[in-house]
Amino acid sequence: MKLIVFGASNSSKSINKKLATYAGSLLLKKLKDAHMEILDLNDFELPLFGADLEERIDPPENAKAFLAKLAEADAIIISFTEHNHSYTVAWKNLFDWCTRIEKSVFQDKPVVLLSTSPGSRGGANVMERALKSLPSYGADIKANLSIPSFFDNFDMQSGELKNPELKQQLEQAVSTLR
Repeated sequence: MKLIVFGASNSSKSINKKLATYAGSLLLKKLKDAHMEILDLNDFELPLFGADLEERIDPPENAKAFLAKLAEADAIIISFTEHNHSYTVAWKNLFDWCTRIEKSVFQDKPVVLLSTSPGSRGGANVMERALKSLPSYGADIKANLSIPSFFDNFDMQSGELKNPELKQQLEQAVSTLR
């Protein structure tokens, strides 16, 4: 199994990338024949999407490269950062370009959706948005989980959830990708 994981953020200190990577590692512990590739949205920088620009240029290579990475996956874990109750600009821009190349961005792959934030809602607003929209773009959503109060529940030194209840919920969520 090839697992693709990423945080839907371009922050070099993204707690969502940490969460996605950790979630992927939990699955790898259970599956002997699996390997994980961690994507960084900074490797897929694109011009700001717009209808006028789309008319003038071919689809950007970085959008094609991102879609190719998803095509290689057997399963995907995404952790969404919430900016102003929605997706980050970096994710939305990449996603918009990708949908212009292939509407089924996730290509009917099994997906686990995560979100976290320093606050008590754990990115619940962006999770709501993702749950509603991503199935229209080929995401076969198997599970979802929002982790509240990231810095209270995640041990930055060990790189693991320290809240046993949340850890168990995360293990159950990623086990749906088997």
